[in-house]
Amino acid sequence: MPKMKTHSRAKKTFKVTGSGKIKRAKAYKAHILTKKTAKRKKHLGKSALVHDSDTPRIKLLLNI
Repeated sequence: MPKMKTHSRAKKTFKVTGSGKIKRAKAYKAHILTKKTAKRKKHLGKSALVHDSDTPRIKLLLNI
């Protein structure tokens, strides 16, 4: 049986922390930034964790 390939987009998008949780970037910071407040844009720049219910699906894509 051949090896499973890692999902190419997922390996660029998600990072695994030391404790095994998965980090992700926040959405809505690509365009139409003039109407968003500076505080909102600043908070969107920070990373977040993938929700517990979505973690198994992401781990499948990453072959973890």
